[in-house]
Amino acid sequence: MKNLSKEALKLHKKLKGKLEIKTKVPLKTRKNLSLAYTPGVAIPCLKIKENKEKVYDYTWKRNTVAIVTDGSAVLGLGNIGPYAALPVMEGKAILFKEFGGVDAIPICLETQKVEEIIDIIKKISPTFGGINLEDISAPRCFTIEQRLNEDLDIPVFHDDQDGTAIVVLAGLINALKLVNKKIEEVKIVINGAGAAGIAITKMLYRAGARKILLCDREGMIYKGRKENMNFAKEEIIKYLWVESKKGTLKDAMKEADVFIGVSGPNLVTEQMIKSMNKFSIVFAMSNPIPEIMPDRAKKAGAYVVATGRSDFPNQINNLLAFPGIFRGTFDAKAKKITEKMKISASLAIAKYIPETELSPSYIIPSALDKNVAKVVAKAVKKSAISIT
Repeated sequence: MKNLSKEALKLHKKLKGKLEIKTKVPLKTRKNLSLAYTPGVAIPCLKIKENKEKVYDYTWKRNTVAIVTDGSAVLGLGNIGPYAALPVMEGKAILFKEFGGVDAIPICLETQKVEEIIDIIKKISPTFGGINLEDISAPRCFTIEQRLNEDLDIPVFHDDQDGTAIVVLAGLINALKLVNKKIEEVKIVINGAGAAGIAITKMLYRAGARKILLCDREGMIYKGRKENMNFAKEEIIKYLWVESKKGTLKDAMKEADVFIGVSGPNLVTEQMIKSMNKFSIVFAMSNPIPEIMPDRAKKAGAYVVATGRSDFPNQINNLLAFPGIFRGTFDAKAKKITEKMKISASLAIAKYIPETELSPSYIIPSALDKNVAKVVAKAVKKSAISIT
């Protein structure tokens, strides 16, 4: 880890960032200049003035995403602000390009006020074909995404919520096949009621899950709870199992079939895993240190174990989702990313692995497999077109 840190710092300093802009047009002659800029550029400008939708034909808008953050919830680092968040956003941009062929521009905002963030994004939206919200803390992120989805005519996606939920569902679909259990019947415990935990709860509910318990630092979330609540936690109660009641994470995990952790390090013990039902499924995804280390979860009896780390099998990585999601959305010329499109993405990721090849250590494709994005894009495009 020490050597990796040194190498990463050296790489970033040497390159002075991971992005650059390259022109598609040569500027070697007067004619080149006349076509690309003045006077020729006036013609597409006037076409767009006549019909705003022509902007997709004559500019980069059709294939460009703004990656917007305020730096308030950067994975593993917390509220580090917009300047320190920029290397992460640059990294996200190269993943968009490399895996989905999507051009992405980092936008780091020097504000953490909800209304200001919404207003800025709305004002810059003419430039972009889509908005990818990134590393914005909960519960503010829910309001921002909802408002932008209502007000903008371009797709809005919050990867920390939507991307995580899509990949979790994909992994769970395959894990449940291995243990011969149905999502409608299993008891699922989710620990962490931030952006990812709330989104996963909703996604699993839409996929058929009905016995979901959601926990935070105070324990189980249930109707009537007063401690450490907010509007997002109040709203999520309707998606939770009716048997949700006061109790700890330890209480919730007794006789559970599935544990999904998007919380913090070392919050789950081997004894808690042992208290789960046979053939239990454990997704301990806190990064870099999970709720329980995969080898310990296995030792305690978990049948399928997934993690957020790259050095263990079954890495639940958002990279499997967001490039293909936007590629498919753009290819379909869709104005929104719907719940149906997200479910389609999950199913595509799950089906990418033939059932004959599924095993406890292989329930999710490799994050580096670039073909996954193509399969996801195709499924998302098909789903989007079927809606229209």
